[in-house]
Amino acid sequence: MAASGQISAELWDEFHTVVNMTSRELQEWLNVASAGEETEEVPDRAGKATGRRVLEILGKRRTDLTEDDVAVMERVCGIVRTQRGPDLEPTAGGEGWRHGLMDIGHDPLKPV
Repeated sequence: MAASGQISAELWDEFHTVVNMTSRELQEWLNVASAGEETEEVPDRAGKATGRRVLEILGKRRTDLTEDDVAVMERVCGIVRTQRGPDLEPTAGGEGWRHGLMDIGHDPLKPV
């Protein structure tokens, strides 16, 4: 694992490729996805934990990343690679599949 602030250029680039939603798009998605009929999360706690971590990472400079951030980035890249394949061309799929990917910042209908 990389030390604090030490992240490979490959992982940095891959993460910012597979996370194809902007911070604003992801925040809005997490807010909508976590809102229920009778409840709504406080905005900074809305959505799944990994999605919130992706938002935090998107707001950081490469030199400010922690080992935990790097682990989240590796996990997100692995999930997207496993579920999408290497080309990342826009793909329609089931709603649950798409929403699961959007929870971590990847919209499979959006070009990368």
